[in-house]
Amino acid sequence: MKPTHMLLFVLCPTLVLGFIYYSSRKLHLPAWGQKTQLETDSTAGRLVGSVYDKQGFLLQLDAKLSPELTYKYGNLSEGVCKPGFAAAKMKAIYPKFLKLVPMFLDRNFKRLAKVNNYLPPFGFKTQERIIDNILSYTKNYGLGEPLDSLSCKRCIIVGNGGILSNKSLGSRIDEYDVVVRLNEAPVFGYDKDVGSKTTLRITYPEGAIQKPDVYERDSLFVFSAFKPLDFKWLKQMVFKEKLKGTEGFWKSVAHHVPREATEIRILNPFFIQEAAFQFIGLPFNNGLMGKGNIPTLGTVAITMALHNCDEVAVAGFGYDMNTPHAPLHYYETVKMSAIKESWTHNIAREKEFLRKLVRANVIADLTNGI
Repeated sequence: MKPTHMLLFVLCPTLVLGFIYYSSRKLHLPAWGQKTQLETDSTAGRLVGSVYDKQGFLLQLDAKLSPELTYKYGNLSEGVCKPGFAAAKMKAIYPKFLKLVPMFLDRNFKRLAKVNNYLPPFGFKTQERIIDNILSYTKNYGLGEPLDSLSCKRCIIVGNGGILSNKSLGSRIDEYDVVVRLNEAPVFGYDKDVGSKTTLRITYPEGAIQKPDVYERDSLFVFSAFKPLDFKWLKQMVFKEKLKGTEGFWKSVAHHVPREATEIRILNPFFIQEAAFQFIGLPFNNGLMGKGNIPTLGTVAITMALHNCDEVAVAGFGYDMNTPHAPLHYYETVKMSAIKESWTHNIAREKEFLRKLVRANVIADLTNGI
């Protein structure tokens, strides 16, 4: 073999090995025998860093504050509202989180790009005209001047779970600036455990309080649409029209909402969309409501609060299927065993998401049910 051929025979393998080693260092490719730092998410069809799960949350969740947040919040006195705390903690465990999302629809709602191409419940497509009609009449699109002007808001979402019974949390719940209640869960007669203050009550036609005299005073009625027909019902409630052609989907709808138009709001459907597809990872189903892809109203309310409140707490959340004889709701005798597999909700996936928030101290769970 000629000397030049011999030299090439020796150099070529060396150069190839050197190139592979250099490339692996430069491009962070895995060395032989090691697992890759990137994994393909077959569901989303994209690459996800190994430190994050397929939804984009940190795998290693820690309730401790980062050095940056410790510097910002560590010296605040106990009980003092921490401005931007919930959003900062959320951003730390979910880097894609964007804080500025309006709580309610206003007259500029058509500019909301995330929701204008989806039908209810994930958007308002086909309902623009009726929404514009409603908003031109209600004229108010915030929480009200006293709350809107607060530099720091502490919010609590009160769930309907039986876990609230005999906890005597009423006075503690009433201390929050914004108290959010869901559907027809009553206050009168249960104030020792659930409080007496209601800032806003989020509901939909079938979930709304049926008896007008049960409504508490001075609360906002916040409408959340789950199907296009729901907006027709809301129009009838706002304009005090006779109920017609809006029969309930799974139970009868409320026939009257004892609120003035100025006390009625439309919840931004972005929160339903974000909770379902970004946070929980429910089936997209071409952006249409389908089996197991609707988040519960409680999780939607929490999502809303993460964007609009500085501190977020919950109470009355969590179903413990290991206690079948425990009360399902704090206001009735139905037992936990009555829960059946839901067609619309995926309770297990939803609980997994909420546990991330509690574990990382993004939200505080006063009843420790999550």
